[in-house]
Amino acid sequence: MKTYHDLVRTVLEQGHRKTDRTGVGTLSLFGYQMRYNLAEGFPILTTKRVPFGLIKSELLWFLRGDTNIRYLLEHNNHIWDEWAFERYVKSDDYTGPDMTNFGIRCLEDEAFNDIYQAEMAKFQERILTDEEFAKQHGDLGNVYGKQWRAWQMRNGETLDQIAQVIEQIKHTPDSRRLMVSAWNPEDVPNMALPPCHSLFQFYVNDGKLSCQLYQRSADIFLGVPFNIASYALLTHLIARECGLEVGEFVHTLGDAHLYLNHLDAVETLLSRDTRSLPQLIIDTDAAFNEIDSQDIRLEGYQPHPTIKAPIAV
Repeated sequence: MKTYHDLVRTVLEQGHRKTDRTGVGTLSLFGYQMRYNLAEGFPILTTKRVPFGLIKSELLWFLRGDTNIRYLLEHNNHIWDEWAFERYVKSDDYTGPDMTNFGIRCLEDEAFNDIYQAEMAKFQERILTDEEFAKQHGDLGNVYGKQWRAWQMRNGETLDQIAQVIEQIKHTPDSRRLMVSAWNPEDVPNMALPPCHSLFQFYVNDGKLSCQLYQRSADIFLGVPFNIASYALLTHLIARECGLEVGEFVHTLGDAHLYLNHLDAVETLLSRDTRSLPQLIIDTDAAFNEIDSQDIRLEGYQPHPTIKAPIAV
């Protein structure tokens, strides 16, 4: 994963200091591209552990067209909890302690962090046990799963972009329109988080499927390792569905940034040696949208230990 480390070093050396929506501040560059040959191994970071189980369940959640965190919680995946919780605490139904700017306050006040953790635990439990509460407060709006599998059309019908692009790959593989968009301007105001990975395109050559992602906003330390592995897995799943081998994953970044409170973690990451990439194993003949998370695994993944860093909400 030298390619990823080169990105990190470039932003450390050339990044511009910018303010941002979260109030944390970043080092930022605009416009950066990375390429990964998927035949050389599965591109998952080895200088820190990246939880592949979370990547699998999130991607399968997208591919099922789901937008409610209940599915994720049932698979012990908490990476979208903060976004749903933020919407809940801003609603009229929330009557607990003041959670304004909870992300920043948790970093600055240990006592408040304890309160936040208790409120979050109650929220998660209600999502899992109260179906009506989950319907109202677990849904994130028209995020990735909705846009990928049920894009709302002007005539009132919906468009399944994933099913459509699979048919195009099978029947018109040389098309330059093998694209899926998550960025729906009309829906952006109602989303918990407007799509960061907003557009991807497939390309078929010599019996191999490649994928290029355009990511408008790229949290380099926490988000990008997830995005690389997720879209590499997506490329494998779609290639398998279409009877193709895998080619490249091309990752094009818009605003590529390191949060200022991640810089110590970044230095730890760069001090470690890279290790061999693992191989992806898919132990099922099921269709892409029926695969169980347990049927997907990595063989030979031996990363360095986890490096923790706060998420900016």
